[in-house]
Amino acid sequence: MSTPHPLNQAVVAQALHDLRNGQLRRCQSMGFSERELDVLKQPALVSLLANAQVPWCSVTVNTDVLWRLVSQMNDIEHEIATVDRMLRLGASTEMVSKFYGLTHQEVALRRDIIKLPKRRGRHPVLNEEQEITLWKQWKSGFTERGIALDDDSTMLELTMDLAEALSLPMSVIWAAIGSWIDQGLV
Repeated sequence: MSTPHPLNQAVVAQALHDLRNGQLRRCQSMGFSERELDVLKQPALVSLLANAQVPWCSVTVNTDVLWRLVSQMNDIEHEIATVDRMLRLGASTEMVSKFYGLTHQEVALRRDIIKLPKRRGRHPVLNEEQEITLWKQWKSGFTERGIALDDDSTMLELTMDLAEALSLPMSVIWAAIGSWIDQGLV
């Protein structure tokens, strides 16, 4: 005994689901006209279509959408890696929230997932020597990379690099940079 074509079954199942939920336009976007939708209201004809061995429909691949979805996956992986890096480098919950829209609970969960110790209170402020070293390295990186003062994402990258290089908490570095910009020291 021959088996029904699986594409036919999938299309019938989807069309019936959409019809039951009042999604007439989705059925029409699949290619059904009102005449074909009337056929789907008759159980015997639905059975005939679903169990047909010959495919009566075809699939087209929208490659633009396919590649946009694939690139979103890369973006998501990059975002997760960046958030993890920020947290490991001492970014505050507020920073992660500002850049990636995560709630305090999501940041706490992310900290747990990457096994960061619970932090209490604020990071200490920079001493004079640390601030001078940070200033020199930030000014050099800022100039070399040609960063605009309002380019927060590129400034964030530089801040992460400085946090790694200087072994200072990212939130402290970010606050210092913000203070210098606010004072017009650039």
